[in-house]
Formats: sequence, structure tokens, C-alpha cells
Amino acid sequence: MNEEQLKVLAAVIIKDERYLVCQRPKAKRHGECWEFPGGKLEGNESHLDAATRELKEELDLTVTAVGNCLFSASDPGSPFVVDFYEVMVTGTPKLLEHTDLRWLKLEELSSINLAPTDAAFVKHLRPHER
Repeated sequence: MNEEQLKVLAAVIIKDERYLVCQRPKAKRHGECWEFPGGKLEGNESHLDAATRELKEELDLTVTAVGNCLFSASDPGSPFVVDFYEVMVTGTPKLLEHTDLRWLKLEELSSINLAPTDAAFVKHLRPHER
């Protein structure tokens, strides 16, 4: 990673074999696209610290653990490198920043308009859908 690149954590939250995805506000980059929730790491923040802060701010969730990095990719046309991490949470998600949220099965994720890096992650999970 070079110095211009900014790290972003995307939280992969799974409950009952369904993935939590959120719809970005219209005015933001990739507006109205769906994404795995999360955000930029601040300073020397760990992935656990970033997940804890971002998921509390965006969805009022409490992070209990951060697992493995499942996928990492540069976001096209931006300085962001998005790391997709398994994240365990407690609580019921509330829409504090996003316009909508859904719990979708893996096979349903391909049917929604995902942000580009999130779509690349789903293709990584479902390699037969190229």
C-alpha cells in the first residue's frame, strides 16, 4: 500500500446465513448503491477499533469480535483500499446514516446494485458467477 492509499474496513456481518448490507445515501460516493457497512480507519486505529466506532455510529451495533480478512481490493477511481473483515456484533441495526438495510443470502447479493468493491467481494465469494 502506498502513502496515498487510505484503508477502509467493510464489516461482513452474518446472521442465520444472511449478510447485512446497507444502502448508501444518494449524495455520497456510490450513492444509492449497497455496501457492507464500515468506514475509513483513523490514524493508527486497529480494525477492531474502526469496526467498533463505525458500526456504533452507522448502525448502533456493538462489536464483540473482528475475525479474519476475507478479501481486500482497491476502490476504482479513489484512494481507498477496502478490507472485508468478518465482524461479530450484538444489537439490532438502526438506520443512522444509511437509507435502507437488508439481510440477504449469499445468492441474493448478486441481484442488488452493489458498490464496485463490494461487488468484487461478492464475486470472490461466488467465483462461478463471473
